[in-house]
Amino acid sequence: MRSRRSSRTSRVALAVATAAALTGLVAGCGALDKAMDCVKTADAIATSVDKLSTAVSTAADDPTQLNEALNDIDRELTNLDDTTDNADLSKAVDDLNKAVDNVRTAVEKGDETPDIGPVTDAATEIGKVCTP
Repeated sequence: MRSRRSSRTSRVALAVATAAALTGLVAGCGALDKAMDCVKTADAIATSVDKLSTAVSTAADDPTQLNEALNDIDRELTNLDDTTDNADLSKAVDDLNKAVDNVRTAVEKGDETPDIGPVTDAATEIGKVCTP
C-alpha cells in the first residue's frame, strides 16, 4: 500500500515540477505569476495528500491527523479556487473538494481507513491542469 501511495504522490510531484520548469518558457509575466501560483498550490495539495495517506495508515495511533490533513487540503483548495478563472482547474478543484468531503464523511461515520484513491486521483488531475 505504501508504494502505491508513493507512486501517486510521485506522479503529482512530477507534474508540479514539470509545470514549474516549463512555465517560464511559455508564459508572459501575468500568466507566469498565475501559473506559478497554480504550481505552488498544486505542490501544497500534493504534500497535503501525502499527509492524508500517512494519516490513514496511522489512524489507529492518532485519528486527529485525518481531520488535520483534510483541513490542510481544504485550505489549499480555497487558495487555488480563489486565484483561478480556468474552467478545467475549477472542475478539478470541485472534484477534489467532493472527494475530500466523501473522506471526511467516512471518517465522521467511524471509518478509520477511508478510501482516499479519489482524493489522490483528483489531486493528480490538478497537477496535470497546472502543467502548461
